[in-house]
Amino acid sequence: MPAGGKPTVRSRRFGRKMQRHRVKAGFDQAQAAEFIYGSRSKISRMEDGITTAKPAEVLLLLDRYGVSEEKERDHLVWLAKNSNHRGWWLNFPELSEGYRNHISLEDDATAICEWQTVLVPGLLQTARYAECVTMAGPDYVAPDVVAQLVKVREGRQAKIGEGGTRYAAVIWEPVVINSLVPDDIYLGQLEHLLEVGKRQNVSLQVLPLSAGVKAGMTYPFSSFCFEDQPTVEAVAIDNLRGASILEGAEDLAAYTRAFEQLRSAALAPDASARLIRRVLRSKKEATS
Repeated sequence: MPAGGKPTVRSRRFGRKMQRHRVKAGFDQAQAAEFIYGSRSKISRMEDGITTAKPAEVLLLLDRYGVSEEKERDHLVWLAKNSNHRGWWLNFPELSEGYRNHISLEDDATAICEWQTVLVPGLLQTARYAECVTMAGPDYVAPDVVAQLVKVREGRQAKIGEGGTRYAAVIWEPVVINSLVPDDIYLGQLEHLLEVGKRQNVSLQVLPLSAGVKAGMTYPFSSFCFEDQPTVEAVAIDNLRGASILEGAEDLAAYTRAFEQLRSAALAPDASARLIRRVLRSKKEATS
């Protein structure tokens, strides 16, 4: 059972997947309950993410639902076993629940798409840039807490650095051309963007100012896929307390379309790198 009886990101994903398989197979919750000698409320709570099932129960339900694909069966058993997994980020009590949920999604994701309008995405920030923007927040953050939050950002970046997740970011041109931080930090950040953009699992694109109102279609957000097929299953929208998580089908479809439109309007990765190099060279010349 998830900690405190509260749904976790993983338990909700598990429940939604099990519900889809049940509905597709044509069973109601009472019928599903009979398959595992349980109650309708047990199936309801499982599908709501409040509780999970034992691996044997998951496999029995999937047998009755006609789900034979081995990868899907293994994935659902893994979700059931790890719905209350204690991730490394839970060792940082400073984090809000929304931020923890965001990190949990990143940790599980096979693909992440991100749109940012003002700041360099957290997954691409250098330690010095992360420290600077954390200290610039609306609330006072003690120096020792700032250091911990920078460590969290570095921890989030590990999976991208290891190539375990495909990452596509679209950033608005002002993120590149407006420093917002001291010049030495800014130059180091631009150099880092160029290096990270060379990785095979990373795609970095810049949406030019010429794209006009495209940049204002939505607030910054991240979308997450958890399978080999690029189907968005969760979206995180940035806010002052971390992130709000969207999981409804209509919301996911809307943000999937939004990212595709932003990516189509953005410069290609090679052209984006050339723009960043041009800005970096110009800034170096101006500060030398």
